[in-house]
Amino acid sequence: QVQLVESGGGLVQIGDSLRLSCAASGRTLTTNRMGWFRRAPGKVREFVAVVWWSDGNPSYADSVKGRFTISRDNAKNTVYLQMNSLKPDDTAVYYCAAGRGPLYYLEREYDYWGQGTQVTVSS
Repeated sequence: QVQLVESGGGLVQIGDSLRLSCAASGRTLTTNRMGWFRRAPGKVREFVAVVWWSDGNPSYADSVKGRFTISRDNAKNTVYLQMNSLKPDDTAVYYCAAGRGPLYYLEREYDYWGQGTQVTVSS
């Protein structure tokens, strides 16, 4: 089992920044990547970003490319999501997830999920 705990959410204004953290514990070696997803009110959960433990290579959804940066600290088993230039459309519950396999943008490719952290961008 892998346990994931997110932190760092909050209420911010348009254009502000936030950094989310996701601390992993347990059998993390059974996974090879960490992803961030989000669920906005009334919408399905969607892929945001992913990073591989081995080389730190990231991938992003088009909607956040250039504004969000995902990174990892292998020594701390922690993944970060730096979110800049936040918009109201970024308002959602953000989840980190751990998994392996090629289809990193699909929920079903992730075996472990955190409880989520709320991000609200106020206009």
